Amino acid sequence: MRSGNSSSGHSDSSGTAADAASTGRGGSSSADKQKEKARVSRTSLILWHAHQNDCAAVRKLLEEDPSLVHARDYDSRTPLHVASLHGWIDVAKCLIDHGADVNAQDRWKNTPLADAEGAKKHNMIEFLTSYGGLSYGQNGSHFEPKAVPPPLPNKCDWEIDPSELDFSNSAIIGKV
Repeated sequence: MRSGNSSSGHSDSSGTAADAASTGRGGSSSADKQKEKARVSRTSLILWHAHQNDCAAVRKLLEEDPSLVHARDYDSRTPLHVASLHGWIDVAKCLIDHGADVNAQDRWKNTPLADAEGAKKHNMIEFLTSYGGLSYGQNGSHFEPKAVPPPLPNKCDWEIDPSELDFSNSAIIGKV
């Protein structure tokens, strides 16, 4: 904080950003960095509390910042994905009551229901289904039988039939 802010009539935090921006010293980028750091911190908090089944903390964070219901981690997973994977129905209900997308997809295109199915969280499966949850994922529902395709042959040199090779203009390399 700069010492000149107290006489300007501004609070320290808003005066600093405004003063820096007006002097052209990049104060807005500093303010932007602080906002981004706070957003990442809040995102981490809601994901952590969803993981820990702390419904009260999740509710408090959502009351302070309703946009956190749509927070995403590095794999594009939402707090509802996290709660669904662990079977935390109270946290999931809180998130849905605050507007969470029950069919949000992560980086692998998995929905919270697909995660609950994969973790065999039967109560969560019923709960999400009752809210219109669909099971999408990279390979569809975890409960659907999947055909295993046959392996594709590798196109390696050793697969060439030696009779197809022409050695008429070749030279021997190495010891004879």
